[in-house]
Order: sequence, then C-alpha cells, then structure tokens
Amino acid sequence: MRYRTFRGTDLTVSEVGFGVWSVATTWWGVQDLALAKNLLAEAYDLGVTFFDTAPVYGEGRGETLVAETFRQRRPRIIIATKFGYDTGAYPGVRRGHTELPQNWSPDFIRQSCEESLQRLGTDYIDLFQLHNPRLDAIEDDRIWTELDRLHREGKIRHTGVALGPDVGWRDEGLAAIKGGQAEMLQIIYNAMERDPADELLDVCADHVSCAARVPHASGLLDGSYDPERHFDRSDHRSHRSPSWMAAGLRVREQMATSDERTLGQTAIAFCLAREAVATVLPNITSTANLREFAAAGDLPPLRPEEQQALDQVWVENRDVLYQPLSDSRNKPTPVARV
Repeated sequence: MRYRTFRGTDLTVSEVGFGVWSVATTWWGVQDLALAKNLLAEAYDLGVTFFDTAPVYGEGRGETLVAETFRQRRPRIIIATKFGYDTGAYPGVRRGHTELPQNWSPDFIRQSCEESLQRLGTDYIDLFQLHNPRLDAIEDDRIWTELDRLHREGKIRHTGVALGPDVGWRDEGLAAIKGGQAEMLQIIYNAMERDPADELLDVCADHVSCAARVPHASGLLDGSYDPERHFDRSDHRSHRSPSWMAAGLRVREQMATSDERTLGQTAIAFCLAREAVATVLPNITSTANLREFAAAGDLPPLRPEEQQALDQVWVENRDVLYQPLSDSRNKPTPVARV
C-alpha cells in the first residue's frame, strides 16, 4: 500500500480507503455484522488506514462498526465522518434512496459532533465533513465558525466537504475550494463520471486534496455489473438509464485491456493518476474485492497511452455519460448518492 497526505494537513492516508457505507447499509448487500467487522479488520491488515463513514449510514451503524473494530487501534487510523442530515426526522425509517432533511444550525452541528464522538468511541474526529451541502451552506459563515470552535476544543482535527448527492455540484465544489475553509473535498470521480470532477481537481491545484468515491461507477468498472440483469428499484444502480449503461460498457472495454491490473484495479489507478486525489473509496462488500482493490495501492500507475485512450473514449461518449440523476436544488427529495 502506498500513502498520500491531504495537502495542507497532517492527515496521511492509504491510497485505497474504505467507504464504510458499503458494510453499514443494505444498499449493496452486506448485512452480516461479523462479515462487516472482518472486512474492516482485514482492510487494516492490508494497509488501509482511511475509513470514511457518516451518521446516516445504517442510522449510526457505520460509526459503531468502526468503533467496535478499531477500539485498540484508534491512533493508527484516520476516521472521517460527516454531518448535516437530521437523522431524527424520520426515526427508524429510511425512505429508500431519497434524501433526509438537512440542518446546518450551529447547535445541530455541535450535537452531531458529540453524537458521532460517542458512537465512534473516541474523543476526536480526524476529518469532519459537510454531507452533501448546497451552496447556501457552503457560504454560511455560522457553519465554519462553529467548526472552528470544535477544532479549537480538540473535538475535530480537520474539516472537509463531501459533495453530492448527485453527479455535478460544480458551484458547491468551487465555492468550497475558493472559500478556503474546507481542507479537503470528497467527490464522485471515475472514468465515466468526470464532470465536474476534472474541473474541481484542476482548481484544487496545490492546496486541497480530494477523496474520490464511486471509482467503479456503480459496478460497471469492476466487472460486477451484468448488462443482462435488471436491477429493481431497491438497488442503487437501477437509477441509471440504458444509454448511460451502454456508454459505460464502451469505457469498460477500453479499461479491460490492461495486462498489469484487473479491471477494478485499473479503475482505481485512473483516479490515482490525478495528484489531487489523496485516496480512493471503492465499494467493498466481500473479501475477494477487498483484496483486489487494496492491492491496487501497490501496482503500477496508468501508462500515458492508457490515459490517452481513456480520455478519448470519454470525449466520444461524454454527452451520454454526463447524466445527473436529479437536480436537488429544485427537488425536495432527490436520489441520494452517498
């Protein structure tokens, strides 16, 4: 495993991280607590040190899983969690993939921090991220003032912005970078979903790093997607259009030409080719894909000709591939991509 440091911080993380949502929610099939803990523990043994979670992942389950797995290893891992969603608005009920109400008041931020600290079993959070904020939240000085207080109190070490819930969010990303308060961004980025991530990564320049999530584009770029299979509405991938899936298969064909890496490892290498990407968060649901994805952190980077070929296939299919799932600025309950 190789390691990178989030620019401007003292957070050094594994190039391949662990997005805890894949073992804390039912969206991708891991419902066995023992399996979830085993995957987290083995990830650490394979060199993974960055674990990203949130209160909405299994209504706190993601945070408690991290606490129970790493209670004796806390100083040796980096924990990232999030705030902003009011998980108490619909207690015990998650309405599919629709979005919960958000609360950005200073009191709620502090309450969220304290509750996360309790669930995580720690007295500090390494990285505290706004979860899917809109532009008005990014520009709300009250939020950053409260985060500064929490930092001075030692409850959080660094702050970031996890962008979403949809592909897009260019304005929010640019505001977070240029405003100077956010010390990192978490973005959707893969060989099929490059708008607006390419622009955001360019603007990050030398002072902000990113965590790239969904590197395998809902399973198309790790070989787990079967184009002959229909996903029902409870599956996250069912929200994609047939034309998007078809264009994605063309990208996959290009990526599958590597003789040095598996398809899934090449997808991770694509993300890591950008210097502004500090870590990649693949969806981990089994021992097999954990070992495959973690090994990507010790394999050769993309060759220039591989990068050029992927750039070309992106240009040829860009109009189809850039299909935001929803416009959450205008809809109260958009499809959520964690």
